[in-house]
Amino acid sequence: MLLPRAGGAAGRVSPPLAALSQVLRLERSRRTAIVFPLQKLERYLAPGTDTAPFRLFQPGLATLQRAEALFRSDRGHPIDYVSSAVRMDHAPPPALPEVCFIGRSNVGKSSLIRALFSLAPEVEVRVSKTPGHTKKMNFFKVGKYFTLVDMPGYGYRAPQDFVQMVEAYLQERHNLKRTFLLVDGVVGLQKTDHIAVEMLEEFGIPYVMVLTKIDRASRGLLLKNVLEIQEFVKENTQGCFPQLFLVSSVEFSGVHLLRCFVAHVTGNLPTVEAS
Repeated sequence: MLLPRAGGAAGRVSPPLAALSQVLRLERSRRTAIVFPLQKLERYLAPGTDTAPFRLFQPGLATLQRAEALFRSDRGHPIDYVSSAVRMDHAPPPALPEVCFIGRSNVGKSSLIRALFSLAPEVEVRVSKTPGHTKKMNFFKVGKYFTLVDMPGYGYRAPQDFVQMVEAYLQERHNLKRTFLLVDGVVGLQKTDHIAVEMLEEFGIPYVMVLTKIDRASRGLLLKNVLEIQEFVKENTQGCFPQLFLVSSVEFSGVHLLRCFVAHVTGNLPTVEAS
């Protein structure tokens, strides 16, 4: 879960590769693998495989840098914990465009949000070794631009009122621009993920799938899971963005691209030029 950091930002250092300027110092193939991890898999596709879903969102460097600036806090652009809620009448007013992150317990949701906010040293993301640590909806305001919501995990150790809490949020939060559905990149779609997809489809909520923990998956396993999920999205969904986003919160693979997509769907990048 995300919490305000006690004692401010003293001594807090951004992890290696958290900023694009650090990634740009790498040699080209390594740089591409960090920023566009899905492209790294393209070379291993069988001839004739449709590669369009691998490159639908491919912003250029200038766009990536503009998006990164939104996630870098300063005195004129604070990134603040707003509140936590278990019911919608406790949620903050829907004043800004909003995105939410949801996934199975232990999918790496809090680790990913910590990586996204790694350039905002005053924000602490507590990552528990025990699945199901996040029990409430946690709201974070990113300057005057958008709100990010960390939702409780589903499945193991989910809150008893999880279904009621999440259904109410999805149906009533009219400023919600995109739901980010996190899927474990090692094990692929699970039964509980299918239930989440059915809920999002039923409510007509636009969403995107994010494959986490890609540093733990072999190339062959990751490619297998990517192709299977892409086929599932193509055949069984209407509201899901066709491109998957691959991320590693450890290596920062895909984190820069995901920041950019968040900025895009919240209306803070009016144009996205291709790289």
